[in-house]
Amino acid sequence: EDQLINSSVYSGNLEWIPIGEQATKFSEKPIKPVYDDILLTKLRSGQEIEMELICEKGVGLTHAKWSPVSTATYRLLPYIEFKEKIEDGEAEELVKTCPMKVFDIEDLGDVKTVKTARPRDCTMCRECIRGKWESKVELGKHKNHFIFSVESTGILKAKEIFRQSIQILREKCIYWLQQLHEVETGRVPAE
Repeated sequence: EDQLINSSVYSGNLEWIPIGEQATKFSEKPIKPVYDDILLTKLRSGQEIEMELICEKGVGLTHAKWSPVSTATYRLLPYIEFKEKIEDGEAEELVKTCPMKVFDIEDLGDVKTVKTARPRDCTMCRECIRGKWESKVELGKHKNHFIFSVESTGILKAKEIFRQSIQILREKCIYWLQQLHEVETGRVPAE
């Protein structure tokens, strides 16, 4: 393999040949693979590849292959409240109990007190309310605070996916508000 030149063919080796007005249309941002380091194939001595690739633009509504999102999830923000002060040795014990390192020790002079430092890291494993902690710690979820997680496949940035999804949601809300208004006012559109 060391003796062969270009025995490994990567996505970065693909060459875009513009057709028609494409060179002008895409002059600022030429068409290319999102990642240049994807191994396509390995060649042996005397082998070569000639191929023609066709790109087709689509949306995820038509087929999942065009969806720029690999995973999108949400969860509610956890809240952890202390029913009583947890200090000194107990505070250190509670900090060690949490596998996600949600708690920290707040050192106020002679007294060490436990505090919730990273509530977003809490996975609701319930370790902090098992056994003796049940009477001292309250664990719950804020019903109006959502944490969204969007993973992109690379075509669009996660922020852009989120912006576009909010715009689509806004348009759907406007549509249904108009429909509701028409029903309430008696102006139902003809079918």
